Amino acid sequence: MDLLQLSDLQPADIRHIWSLVNDGASPVLSGTVGWSCEGSGIRTRTTFIQAFRQLGLAFTELPRLLQTSERPEDLAGYLDPFYALYVVREPDHARLSAFAKASRRPVINAMSAQGHPCEVLTDAYYIDTAIQPLRDARVCLWGPSTNVFRSWHELAQVEGFELVQVCDRHFHEPLPQVAFAEPSHLPGAVDIVITDSSPAHAGSGAAAQPALTPLTAEHLAALGSPALLPTPPFMLGRELALDPLAYPGFVGYAQKQLLLPVQAAIVRWALASKADCSAGQGATQVSSQIGL
Repeated sequence: MDLLQLSDLQPADIRHIWSLVNDGASPVLSGTVGWSCEGSGIRTRTTFIQAFRQLGLAFTELPRLLQTSERPEDLAGYLDPFYALYVVREPDHARLSAFAKASRRPVINAMSAQGHPCEVLTDAYYIDTAIQPLRDARVCLWGPSTNVFRSWHELAQVEGFELVQVCDRHFHEPLPQVAFAEPSHLPGAVDIVITDSSPAHAGSGAAAQPALTPLTAEHLAALGSPALLPTPPFMLGRELALDPLAYPGFVGYAQKQLLLPVQAAIVRWALASKADCSAGQGATQVSSQIGL
């Protein structure tokens, strides 16, 4: 099964993926990953490559996989015989979706302009296991909507919990499961605050500059001194007015270590799901040692 956006999943899919994290199994998979990571993506690149190695998967770098004029269906038709799955970090979400639709292999979105599902599944897993069950947690997004926040919006709809998003009124949207608030009218105590790099257009133009409100120590105190999870890379003075290392509730470094086991679980889930759907169709076979 593909993982392009969290709205495509069911709650059972999410719980299945999470059940594979540190489940004690030592799966040995077979096959080769078609791996394309546009942009720097230093954390995404680090943890996915380590996940492939841990799972026994070979991988081939495919630079600019979807950034040529070649049709997605032709790319999939030529490449599918050589790969068990694709993991792709590609800004153009529509082109990534077209490629996934054409391919007979699972495709994992390692980040697009529309969403960052693997990152958000990791963050949500941390909240669910280290803070309190996700459906009971008070999760606050700080700032205007980004690809990370879009994936949080989707997850809230799938799982049926409400998010709080704090940003200037200019950025408020009518979204299900999202309660918007302004920095001057904070919603009370929350369990965790998540920030993300502000969209490039959000601060463009003199009139828009005041609409970006960096998170301060005073804001965190008014929110009940919650855990702080800045999505990297963060910039002091833009998303954050305080150094998170000086804040006792900063959980970023330790929490992001979960990217590796969660991404490995996503790969296992995608391969197993696609293997179930492709049985008897001549698809690349996944080793019987998957252990699912």
